[in-house]
Amino acid sequence: MKTALVLNGPNLNLLGTREPAVYGSQTLADVQALCQQACATHGFALDFRQSNHEGVLVDWLHEAGRLNAAGELAGVVLNAGAYTHTSVALHDAIKGTGIALIELHISNVHAREAFRHHSYISPAARAVMAGFGVQGYALAISGLAGLAGL
Repeated sequence: MKTALVLNGPNLNLLGTREPAVYGSQTLADVQALCQQACATHGFALDFRQSNHEGVLVDWLHEAGRLNAAGELAGVVLNAGAYTHTSVALHDAIKGTGIALIELHISNVHAREAFRHHSYISPAARAVMAGFGVQGYALAISGLAGLAGL
């Protein structure tokens, strides 16, 4: 069984309380349960993680590259939060590992502040999803299944 790795960046641990008008009222635990259901539908194991630290996210992407090389990874869903707009390190880690990665945003970043319109992740990602709320996570996992030909 291949694994879908879902990585969440800074401040996503605050889901449900941080700007609910933008991000909704569901918690990160709710998102994890949603992802578990989506993975079960597609026959994936779920590995769900969150960190507020850029280097930890980079290390996890490197780990994903090793799983991918071993044939154990379906792909990665990455909600890099604010690091989307600042992190060349995440971009380089994605490109360096050769993983199939879907960039995910809960809100429509293009309808928000101008600084959110640029992504360092997008050029390295296989696909980008934005604006579907937390339901975007389940859609992204379905997208991984499609990329894997399942």
